[in-house]
Amino acid sequence: MAPGRADALAVTGLGLVTPAGIGVEENWQRVLSGRSCATRDETLSGRPTDFSCRVPGFDPGELLGGFASWQLERFVQLALVASRMAVADADLDPLTWDGTRVGVVLGNSLGGAATFEEQHDTLRESGPAKVSPLLVTKYMPNMAAGYVAIDCGARGPSLVTATACASGATAVGTARDLLRTGVCDVVLAGASESALTPTVLAGLAKMGALSRHREAPEHASRPFDAERDGFVAAEAAGVLVLEREADARARGAHVRALVRGYAASSDAHHATAPHPEGRGIEQALRAALADAGVGTSEVDHVNAHGTATPMNDLIEGRMLSRVLGGRPAVTSTKGVTGHTLAAAGAIEAAYAVLAVERGVVPPTANLKNPDPAIDLDVVAGEARTGRIDTAVSTSLGFGGHNAALVLTAA
Repeated sequence: MAPGRADALAVTGLGLVTPAGIGVEENWQRVLSGRSCATRDETLSGRPTDFSCRVPGFDPGELLGGFASWQLERFVQLALVASRMAVADADLDPLTWDGTRVGVVLGNSLGGAATFEEQHDTLRESGPAKVSPLLVTKYMPNMAAGYVAIDCGARGPSLVTATACASGATAVGTARDLLRTGVCDVVLAGASESALTPTVLAGLAKMGALSRHREAPEHASRPFDAERDGFVAAEAAGVLVLEREADARARGAHVRALVRGYAASSDAHHATAPHPEGRGIEQALRAALADAGVGTSEVDHVNAHGTATPMNDLIEGRMLSRVLGGRPAVTSTKGVTGHTLAAAGAIEAAYAVLAVERGVVPPTANLKNPDPAIDLDVVAGEARTGRIDTAVSTSLGFGGHNAALVLTAA
């Protein structure tokens, strides 16, 4: 039996709270439409970058109760709503499960950046007596995992992964290890991020990461396009419920797809730039395929990291072409959602699950002039239907973090 085949993991629940909508179906329809979520952002008015991708219509008081609107930071609020959705989708009941066998692994990078900025201003203007006692708990990046565990009574490991924009994929891989080693029977895995603050975006803009297409924000994120010039910053949360396949089948769960393989690597090259030959992400991708027992010719679809930055797309695109050839249908859903930073790997894994489950590859938004230096079959214009047995989701993060997931049909 091929490596990894004996202990595939079942994805039995999904929860998505993104700029594409609140809920799986709303997300999926928007992603399939290929319409960008980028809009003007009044909180960034007058700044060099005055647009972003925010979750529309998100009311924490309505969705979570009154305490959440003031006691919890937004990245925690997003994670709580996504986790509740995922658990309900998996047809699991936290009131009846054995919480000691349930784990939570949620990625995050920037924590409560908005609270930190706000309270820093309070300290400077009004002194330490006015600083909120909630500052630390609202700022700490582990609080999404902590509050999700509290909310659903998950008393197994509660962990945060912080591998920058690969954090969500790393969380799924960490959950895999908890299940394969028997530490947990159920794991809520994913990531959340909400750091659309003036300071964070100023820093991203200064380093040249953000798109400068201010005149038309909805066309700013252009993955794999010859005129791409950077990403649009976004917020989101995505949570997957993972179980061992045998356990999920035994309880009669609906299995959306299987996580067959995972691997991670480090470029050991540069703080922000990927290795110029894509050596690190290639290492992760090949190792994930080996873990899954899947050959390179068997991959039908890739949800690429595809940030719409000139360097990332060129390096990742050439790597995918080199490893997988021209066969897989490639997409970058960041054209629709923007770049959700730590949450990206989680929501894109969820989109890959839906692509496998439903046999549809979403189009890459704003791809009008494919970069001739990237030899890939990138889906553009309209969604493409067809059988998808195996999909890959790739993630790259600042610091040289790389992760790859292999998902197959259930």
